Amino acid sequence: MDVRRIFTVCMAGLLTLSLQAGSAAAENRIAKPESVPPTSLRSDPPPVPGKPPGATIDSKAGERSKVPTNGGAPYQVTATSPEVMGKDGAPMVLVPAGEFVMGSDKGDEDEAPVHRVYLNAFYMDKFEVTNGRFAKYVEAIQSEPPWGFADKETPLIHAEHPVRWVNWMDAMGYCLWMGKRLPTEAEWEKAARGTDERVYPWGNDPPTPVHAVYGLKEGGAETVSVIGDHHMGQSPYGVQDLAGNLYEWVMDWYAEDFYSSFLNGPAINPRGPGEGTVKVQRGGSYLNTPYRLRSSFRTKSDPTEQDPNVGFRCAQDVPKQP
Repeated sequence: MDVRRIFTVCMAGLLTLSLQAGSAAAENRIAKPESVPPTSLRSDPPPVPGKPPGATIDSKAGERSKVPTNGGAPYQVTATSPEVMGKDGAPMVLVPAGEFVMGSDKGDEDEAPVHRVYLNAFYMDKFEVTNGRFAKYVEAIQSEPPWGFADKETPLIHAEHPVRWVNWMDAMGYCLWMGKRLPTEAEWEKAARGTDERVYPWGNDPPTPVHAVYGLKEGGAETVSVIGDHHMGQSPYGVQDLAGNLYEWVMDWYAEDFYSSFLNGPAINPRGPGEGTVKVQRGGSYLNTPYRLRSSFRTKSDPTEQDPNVGFRCAQDVPKQP
């Protein structure tokens, strides 16, 4: 085992144990094929007002191209969240503490039931981690670079493109090296959809090429876009590229029935099952239809898997005030 693997496995294990402390351990779950979505759409429940208190390319079944619209003008994006600069020089935006509605009754079975979640405030990378930034990590810990770095030109010529061909352990290792972590599944969804139950980061209207990169074929001249090139698709907090471009690794183990744990009250900072066999991915990719770009859509992959349409971004706790 090389230095990178030792570092990443050890640190990822320590952080995961820390985050799962006090949570009931779930039984090991074998990844199930994704269900085929129903042919009709049901209406979402009304918004619940907020209150105080981290894959194979396209073999995942269950896509559909029909998506709901709001029948009117798209949401107006007001990116007013404060920004800070991460240790890696990447801007991070504040997602404030509060409650939001997670999941959807219009999607796959693992998106239901819709439930309320309360999250503490956290910071999220405004953009996906780039080739240029990840190359510094590779050099610093003398690790084996991702497959896409084989020509040694990728991190130079395409420095502002999001890094891909990284497995969950690579992603976790980078975030830990930078004093960050992968976002939880709940944090990722709140950063994407805000508190008004919008379908996509920008609102309810279906995506167009100005919102996201999607619906392409592998091997085309242009697939993955440079970061920040689709600001019309940003979330209510100003986080960009959360739909399309690349799937993103998150912290949590995947369980199809995990949401059923929160039927009797709001979940508070949920961390996912205590153990599992596959990790959650979010956001859809350049290969997918609009159905998978929805902010509530869930999919998963083996944490050792490396794919050309999967990347990541980091999150960070807000320091406690003295």
